[in-house]
Amino acid sequence: MTPEQACHQPPSLCSLLRRLPLLILPFSLLLNLLLLFPPPVTRNTPPGIEPHRLQLLTWTHDAAAEAEAVAAVNCSGHGRAFLDGLIASDGRSSCECNTCYRGRDCSLLLPNCAADADSGDPLFLEPYWQQHAALSAVVVSGWHRMSYRTNGDNFISLQLETHLRLLHEAVGNAVTDGKFIVFGSGSTQLFNALIRSLSPDNDSSSSSLSNVVASAPYYPMYKAQTDLLDGREFEWEGLTSDWANASSSPSPSANFIEFVTSPNNPEGTLKRPVLPGSTVIHDHAYYWPHYSAIPAPSDEDIMVFTDSKLSGHASSRFGWVVIKDKGVYQKLNRYLQLNSMGVSRDTQLRVLKLVKVIIAKVKKQDDIFDFGYTTLSERWSKLNKILSSSTRFSLQKLPPQYCSYFNKIRDPSPAFGWVKCEREEDKDCAAVLLKAGIISRTGIIFEAGSRYTRLSLIKTEDDMDLLLQRFESLVSQEEPAVLVAS
Repeated sequence: MTPEQACHQPPSLCSLLRRLPLLILPFSLLLNLLLLFPPPVTRNTPPGIEPHRLQLLTWTHDAAAEAEAVAAVNCSGHGRAFLDGLIASDGRSSCECNTCYRGRDCSLLLPNCAADADSGDPLFLEPYWQQHAALSAVVVSGWHRMSYRTNGDNFISLQLETHLRLLHEAVGNAVTDGKFIVFGSGSTQLFNALIRSLSPDNDSSSSSLSNVVASAPYYPMYKAQTDLLDGREFEWEGLTSDWANASSSPSPSANFIEFVTSPNNPEGTLKRPVLPGSTVIHDHAYYWPHYSAIPAPSDEDIMVFTDSKLSGHASSRFGWVVIKDKGVYQKLNRYLQLNSMGVSRDTQLRVLKLVKVIIAKVKKQDDIFDFGYTTLSERWSKLNKILSSSTRFSLQKLPPQYCSYFNKIRDPSPAFGWVKCEREEDKDCAAVLLKAGIISRTGIIFEAGSRYTRLSLIKTEDDMDLLLQRFESLVSQEEPAVLVAS
């Protein structure tokens, strides 16, 4: 119906149609204004930025869109795509699949694939960060920290140092007051840097070498790295038990550097030094509430921590050591300056963001320690239940323990299962498990013997599910134990 035709209708309709353009005009103007000047976005507004200023952001848009596009790639829950990953022929980012999964979208489970429980890759925390993608994201400008220097001495971020102290205080796992903090490229770099800093100088009049020791089972990196980076000031001298015996008690002039891993890798138990008078490096990689009870803050002279096990970001290669002695602190900084000129400033920025998120959630909803503890305690419980019915395999015994962080007695949640083959004929436990489709880490390299082997409980959920399936099948093949009447 045209306006001319409508005017033959009742007068009210004719008048309405003639005014229709005037009624539409305000709505059209309002719509255009909204498109040109959208309302401010208030969701997840970063601290220090007024919400209305978010609409003025310019150069971050493309980077954000690129990151969102890669994160949205469908990998069927069995893999993930990365900004620096391979690109498919159609230009899309390719999925990198979990162990035993293949296919364009990682949806294909390979038959008869071995469960890989070898490495300590902390991917059990990946779902936590996927749930907190907005809070933990970092956008870095092309001119971010181009200089060798940063705002602190010795190439460290003062803000990150401050937040690490706040984190230890909030968690209650270490005393940092009155102590120095040094950054390293993971705890791995710090181990040898500390050994060198604690050993006599090259020009020292002392002819005594530093004897590096640890108690079995110990983290293999201590020996492997000390042997590889063999210096004139130190050497690997094996087990503390060899020196603690009365017949081989060290002389007062002997210089011993003792590694103490607490909680221990692989057993998960809290440890103390063995040799009286030794200089102790306390490796506290797993002294966090998701892996272990925290009875009290550690207040040792040298304490090493790593972000690999705190947040799970192993690839960022960030560790730190808390040191009491100023002389050791200065020697350590000197070594790191000559070795690498400090940790990547990009890494420090990312770790700062992660630590801020962790601190903000401490003992609140979405606490990473509660998430991690719940995940690992359930995994431990399932594995323990399967092996408790076995006469062929046994698992380390870990009793419930009081934790000051959770303010309660809590069940174990170790990072590793320490398995022993009980049958006389099973002399190589890792080989026995491998035959059953389980890849583990032999106890030989922990200097504990071949009857022991280590299982990682901190990999992906896919890895853990497959590990439990393989063990269920293996234990179910055991013949029932025969009860002998007394």
